[in-house]
Order: sequence, then structure tokens, then C-alpha cells
Amino acid sequence: MSETLASDGDVTAVKIGADPRRWWALTVISLATVMVVLDATIVNVALPQAQAALHISDANRQWIVTAYTLPFGGLLLLGGRIADFGGRRRAFLIGLVGFALASGLGGAANTQGLLFTARALQGVFAALLAPAALSLLNVTFTDKRERATAFGVYGAVLGGGSALGLLAGGLLTNYLDWRWCLYVNIAIAAVAFVGAIPLIAESRTDGETKYDIPGAVLVTAGLGLLVYGFAKAVDDGWGSATTLGLLIGGALLVVVFVAVQARTRNPLLPLRIAVDRNRGGAYLASLLVFLAMMGMFFFLTYYLQGVRGYSALKTGMAILPLTLVVIVGSGIVTGLMRVVPPRIIISASFLLCAVALVWFSRIGLHSSYAGQLLGPEIVVGIGMAGVLVPVTNLALLGIGGQDSGVASGLVSASQQVGGSIGTALLNTIAATTTTHYLTHHHSSNAALDMAKGAIHGYSVGFLVAAAVFALGAVASLWLINATKSETAGAGMAAAS
Repeated sequence: MSETLASDGDVTAVKIGADPRRWWALTVISLATVMVVLDATIVNVALPQAQAALHISDANRQWIVTAYTLPFGGLLLLGGRIADFGGRRRAFLIGLVGFALASGLGGAANTQGLLFTARALQGVFAALLAPAALSLLNVTFTDKRERATAFGVYGAVLGGGSALGLLAGGLLTNYLDWRWCLYVNIAIAAVAFVGAIPLIAESRTDGETKYDIPGAVLVTAGLGLLVYGFAKAVDDGWGSATTLGLLIGGALLVVVFVAVQARTRNPLLPLRIAVDRNRGGAYLASLLVFLAMMGMFFFLTYYLQGVRGYSALKTGMAILPLTLVVIVGSGIVTGLMRVVPPRIIISASFLLCAVALVWFSRIGLHSSYAGQLLGPEIVVGIGMAGVLVPVTNLALLGIGGQDSGVASGLVSASQQVGGSIGTALLNTIAATTTTHYLTHHHSSNAALDMAKGAIHGYSVGFLVAAAVFALGAVASLWLINATKSETAGAGMAAAS
């Protein structure tokens, strides 16, 4: 399998790494990456306002998040293959335009159905844009030192984009409108598109270009049914025929997907990559940490704005320390990996997250930010850094160049899928718990009852998320057995 670079329609043998425009290309790629990362946190801060404006029920509010993350995670691997074989620059440009148009549609939405549709389209185009951006970095920087610098910038953009999203979401919602949290993507995409045309050269991988469309449909449909089943449980109950049918149907489609992958010549997910205990443990850890984390962000946003009366800007500022701790902690964990085996770091970090979520569950009507929220934010930030950094290295352990794209994509896919399932499941648990509380607790102050019911639902949700983190600790300790020396060069080896 070889790489060819195209310029103006002609295949050439130009070495992209020698192109003097490569650092400007990095700027454009980073800008597009910021847009995708930004979208995850910027919309979270605006959730209560969007829900109120479009009269979205508590059962359906999670679709504002999961309608985006579900197609993003389900189609990510297919998007990566399309970019590699169909042209990375072309996929990058199409992804930018599609993401911008979908963002505009979401910003103009006047019904919940239109907003959910727009968010799903954002996820589809993000699944094309994100792997194309990463692949472009890989082929643009061929020198190892330059590549390390480029990926360092890329990593900083991932972390900084999340922090920027919290601030931008608060500012836009506070001083303009929640819709601008979507409209802002149009401006970012336009700048990146104009810059990409002269700065990024086309590149593609030679070889068989068949795509596993059935696999992509099966896994996305299966996950979609699972998420819809969790949402229906709020209204119909966990034991209803509709809920059980959706959950069982979704699980069966996922099983069929795995069976198809074992027999397909060009599988979306080569099973040899996931069955290795270290890589499999890494993907499972990645899924579990995002499953619990997305629910945590969801509850924090609604607690701060709905119960404590924080503005969107104040909410973003209140959650910002958590993101900053993850960024700083990632550098510390990188050094720690040289002396401590990865499974010890990951398991201990999962336990830190579990402790933080139990701490969060003790929130009340008048909990102070400094006394009840800042502490667990710092603890969970340290824990998340301790999971995400070694998991990224383990995901590439023993992977050759041919499979590095799929292995890297699996990390992102597991994160998006985990976030989809976690948001739907934990929101359902919180909503049903709140309903049950209100059924059995009545007073002369209905508003106070509602606030107490919401807090009770969030507290139970936090405890369930803590249990997920604890499960991650046990699973990681059992599955992962790589030594610290084995993981030291995993990422660079795969990238070489």
C-alpha cells in the first residue's frame, strides 16, 4: 500500500514534508479541529436555553447531545477510510462545508425535530472531517521531529478547544443567543475552507477502495436503537414492550455487526485490532470514561443553571477549572508513564473519578461552589488525565502503519459512542428518579419540590456514573498487562 499526492488533478511524487507551507497548513487543520472540539462543549453550556426555547422535554433533551455524538462515533471509521482512499483534502473540504451548513440549519431551527436533525448532520460531517484532518497531519509532516511538534500542537488544540468552548458558549448565550453557539461554526469553517484550498495538497492511499457500508449502517442503527430505548424508558418505563424491544433490537444489531466484521473482506473494524487485551482494554476504558463523563457535564450544567440560577457564562467559568486540570495533568501523566505501569495509572485514575462523582452526589440546594463543586472538579480532572493519556498510547500498541488509522479512529469512536450511551442512559436515570421523587413528595411550594426532585435525580445520576468509573478501574486492572517500557514508544511507532 503506497501514498500518492495529487496537485491540480495530477498524481505527483512530491514529498509533502518539504513543503514550506506545511506550518500554515497546520494552522488551517488546527482551526477545523477546534471547530469540532468546540462544538462538544459550547453546545453543552447552552443546553438549558435551547431546551426552553424549543419546548424540549426532559426525556428528549439528551438528543441535543446524542444526535451529534451518535453518527459521529458510528461513522468515524467509515469517514476515515473514505478520506484515505477518496482523497484527504477533498474529504476535509466537504466536511467543512457540510458541518457549516448543518450548523446554520441548527441555529435556525424552530422545532426540536429540526434541531436534532441538524445535530445529526453535524455528526455525519464531523465523522468525515475529523479523521481527514488527522490523516492530513500524518502525511504533511514526514520528519519525526516536525511530526512530534505538529501532534503536540494538535493535542494542545484538543484540550484548549474544550476550554474555549465553555467560555465561548457562556459568552454567546449570555450576550447574544444560544443559536450563536451553532452559527459561530459557519465563520470558523469559512476561514478554514479558504485557507485549505491553497495550503493543503491532495493525498490518498492506493489500494482496494471498497467500503463497508453495511457495517456502518448496522453499528449506527444498533447504537441508535439503544439510545432511543433509554430515552423511551422515561415515558414508557424500563419494563414496557417498546423500551425492551428497542434495547434488545439495538443489542442484536450490534452483535450482527460484530459477526459481519468477522466475515467481511474489507471490514469497517478489523477484529484483530480490538481483540488484543491491551488495545481492547484501552478502547473499553475510553468508552467508559466518556460514558460517565458526558453524563457528569450534563448534570453539572443543569444543576448550575436550573437549580443555582447561574448564567450560561458563569456556568462555563465554573466548569472551566476541570478542563484546565485535564490539560495540565496530561503533561504530568506523560512523565509518570515512564516509571509506573499503565494499568496502575488507569485504574487508580478511574478510582479518583469515582470518588469525585460520589462527592458531586452530595450537592444540595445551597451548596457553595468552593466547598462542594471545585474540589471534585479538580479530582475528576486529574483522574480523567490519568485515563486518557495512557489509553491513547495503549490503543496504538503493536499496531503497524497499515492499521494505525483504524486504531486511532477507534479511540475517537469509542469516546463518541460512550458519550452517546452515557448521556442517554444517565439522563433517563436522572429523569425517572426525579419523577419518582415528585410522585412521593408534595408540599405547598411546588417550585421547591421541583428543585429538590431535580437535585435528587442528579445525585443518583452522579452515583451511577461513579459506579461506571469503578467498573472501569476493575476492567482496566484485569485486561491491561502492558509494561511501562512497552508503551513508551507506542504512539510514535505507529505514526512512523
